[in-house]
Amino acid sequence: MRRIWTVELRPQPGGPLLRCPHCPAPTPSVQASSARSAALAHLARHARADMLPPHLRTCQCRERGCCWHPRHRGCAGPVLLALARDRSGRIWRLADACAACVAATSHTAVVPDTLDSPHRVSASVVARRPPTDGELRQRVREMLTYLASALPCVTSPAARLLALQCALRAGRHGWVRLPTGLLRSMRLNRRTEVWQELAQDGWLELPDPRAAFLQARLLDDAVLDQAPGRSVRQRAAHWALRPVPLTVAAAAHPADRLTALVLAAHTTTGGTTADMSVVARLCGRSARQTEVLLDRLVADRTLSAWHHRRDTDEVYWQPAHPHRALPGRADACAH
Repeated sequence: MRRIWTVELRPQPGGPLLRCPHCPAPTPSVQASSARSAALAHLARHARADMLPPHLRTCQCRERGCCWHPRHRGCAGPVLLALARDRSGRIWRLADACAACVAATSHTAVVPDTLDSPHRVSASVVARRPPTDGELRQRVREMLTYLASALPCVTSPAARLLALQCALRAGRHGWVRLPTGLLRSMRLNRRTEVWQELAQDGWLELPDPRAAFLQARLLDDAVLDQAPGRSVRQRAAHWALRPVPLTVAAAAHPADRLTALVLAAHTTTGGTTADMSVVARLCGRSARQTEVLLDRLVADRTLSAWHHRRDTDEVYWQPAHPHRALPGRADACAH
């Protein structure tokens, strides 16, 4: 069954026009600063209106001959709700796709499940069973991949770290309150320019800087009403502050902290590896810039080594503490 929606932002003097081929009535013009949020909100409404049980959802990329990505690895993994945009950010697509196709498609991120999803887990079950470390990593990894698509590519590492905490800690109506102590531990206290960066992108409303607690309202409908419940997401947000086994000093540069978090979120029992293109996209950097960041993590002794297999575009890393060796690497060579 078809589950794919697209919207186009057409420039015009009064502000971009949101054009949706699935809606018969034309949509009004939107402000340029909030065009991205308007497009995501429109797609989210379609997804909620056309929900399907998991067993009826199929990979829409496969249905079209896997034409959305340059290489074909074969469909595999669960069917996810994937958000994609073109390079200019004018056309946005929301569609069901398998995990393998999502990983191989550029400018694509997984949209977190919502509480009104047909396959949600009841809050009482979640409350009785504490989340595992792997589940916390997965929650952070999914939110990082979503933010990599929802935020502009020029978004700073500090703003990405702040957006991650806001998205994971937000309530059902989009309100999030961050204590001063939390912002101080992230070295973001009194850094109003980071909040302004997210506000200019139309992602949230600026909080009142005079309040004892900074409280902001998120404007991105796709991160509202997430599953699992808020308590589990808050645990994931807390894990993201000290992502074992790649915890860096709080005084480290935000780009270093974000890179270590991306690697930690991809560190699983199956190994320490990910596609370089994925790591670079989540860090908001090019592949070359990401290599520099990985070298810095080695210099800071967060990593003992890393290796990029250019034939497969896979990057392997080894935490500084004792860990199993990199596949096919007996030395500690970084390149």
